[in-house]
Amino acid sequence: MEFMRSAERWFEHPERFGESERRIVTKAAHRLAMAQDPNRKFDSEATLGDRLADRVARFGGSWTFIVAFLIFLVVWALLNSLNRADAVDPYPFVFLNLILSMLAAIQAPIIMMSQNRQAYKDRRMATHDYEINLKAEIEILALHEKLDSLRVHQLQELIVKQQQQLDLLTKLVTQLEGPAKK
Repeated sequence: MEFMRSAERWFEHPERFGESERRIVTKAAHRLAMAQDPNRKFDSEATLGDRLADRVARFGGSWTFIVAFLIFLVVWALLNSLNRADAVDPYPFVFLNLILSMLAAIQAPIIMMSQNRQAYKDRRMATHDYEINLKAEIEILALHEKLDSLRVHQLQELIVKQQQQLDLLTKLVTQLEGPAKK
């Protein structure tokens, strides 16, 4: 409870704390760890569709896909240009255009799903980073308070010892002056 009162001193408006901040202060007060791997939890919550969208986006945005698709396009164009009699898709490659349009129509929303998922993951990571930083700040403030308390205690002890030494010196001077006056 003293830790909570300290938090009230450290922060301007602790009454405005949200649930996250209250949880962090409580964890700091009870010396509980905040660090965890949010990626592990995020990945464990992923559905089959989420994992599939991530794989499609990863492959669709890779050099492997670009090179493979470039090779496919060149082969398609060569096969349908050189052999005009039995060409599946003669020039201007209308069927290829249809295939590319359908691929783009399917691939674009899948990539957007993966990007939305990544944005959500980034927001969760930012929240986790904020919580870790806030807890670290609270711990640093608590350490400063403890060090200040120790310093005050040591200074008080030093003053008491110094007073004892002054009393002893005064007593010695009085004893030395006593026989010298006689």
